[in-house]
Amino acid sequence: MTVDWARRRAHAAVDALERLVGGLGTAILALATLLWVAVVAVLCLGGVGFLLAPSAARAVRAVADRERARLSRWGPEILGPGPLPPSWRDRGFLRELAWTVEHATVGFVMSIFGLTIPLSTVQDATYPLWWWLVPADAAPGLVFWSVHNQLDALAVGLYGVAWLLVGIFAGPLLARFQAWPGRALLSPPPGTDLSLRIAELTATRAAALDAHAAELRRIERSLHDGAQNRLVAVSVLLGAARRAVERDPATAGEVLERAQDAAEQALAELRTVVRGILPPVLDGRGLDGALAGLAADCAVPCRLDVDLPRRCAASVEATAYFVVAEALTNVTKHSGATSAKVTARLEEQRLKVMIEDNGHGGADESRGSGLTGIRRRIEAYDGSLTLTSPAGGPTTMRVELPCGS
Repeated sequence: MTVDWARRRAHAAVDALERLVGGLGTAILALATLLWVAVVAVLCLGGVGFLLAPSAARAVRAVADRERARLSRWGPEILGPGPLPPSWRDRGFLRELAWTVEHATVGFVMSIFGLTIPLSTVQDATYPLWWWLVPADAAPGLVFWSVHNQLDALAVGLYGVAWLLVGIFAGPLLARFQAWPGRALLSPPPGTDLSLRIAELTATRAAALDAHAAELRRIERSLHDGAQNRLVAVSVLLGAARRAVERDPATAGEVLERAQDAAEQALAELRTVVRGILPPVLDGRGLDGALAGLAADCAVPCRLDVDLPRRCAASVEATAYFVVAEALTNVTKHSGATSAKVTARLEEQRLKVMIEDNGHGGADESRGSGLTGIRRRIEAYDGSLTLTSPAGGPTTMRVELPCGS
């Protein structure tokens, strides 16, 4: 339990650091945009700035949309308001401008402080190893005492451990506080036109119906080409055995044995079809256990990193299972990889799965390999798929599926 708790805390701290780094990027853009808005406002006093006002409005909207996309990757999606407003008096645009001011100042300071914590941790924790290389008056960071001997240096090292604890416990809170103004100010207000969202849901509903129809066709083909043929063979062999009992009893046993083999093969293929509909391993072992089985059976050495503190809906788990199974099949058949890794996390009501391999890359949905089917299955559950596969590799597939409580 202690090891799991420590692992979760460490993962949360790293996740928070990644968010703060992303927040620093948008904070720099917001700061540049704020400076440009200020310049345009000053120029407006002379009348020239009115010609530049549309560019300032577009800059504010662009950086706000960038922040919406960043926050949507770490939680519920934030929809944009669409085209620029005709007037700077538009309430939605004023909220974006207010966020730009806040994020360029307070958000920027939060990111800098959040990034200072791991740097101070490394610097102070390792200081006892190199303290004699610097002057006594040049103690690192916020150390308020002079370092004259090893004992003083060890005290600095303990200071670094304190910074580590601050990063582990305060980092996630800091990332949350930095994101809060964006979610409060950039979310669409009540009454916003949600036609884009309606169109998206319509498309995903159509994808769900297509995926359902394709799944039914796959099951029908499996039954027709496999189990049905086996059962027909069983029927034929049983008829031959019945006639052999009357004409040549010595051969009846051999015919019955062949009929039994055909029946066993039919049962095996029926089990395969059933597992293709909803794998029984998900009920017995959960998604983490099912993914462990896929990783163990993969022909390419596959590492597994799963942190799923609770179960998701059965349909979501089945989708994640099939996505990983198809992805590992592609890794084995097409990537030329020597290693793969599957990561699964449950974060903020979303199941996040990532499949990586060190193959030659170049994966392309237009060339098949089951990627189109994977995307349709994911989008049918209002999820998202991001595929990164440059020529020469590596290939990374990121999948997010909504998983409500």
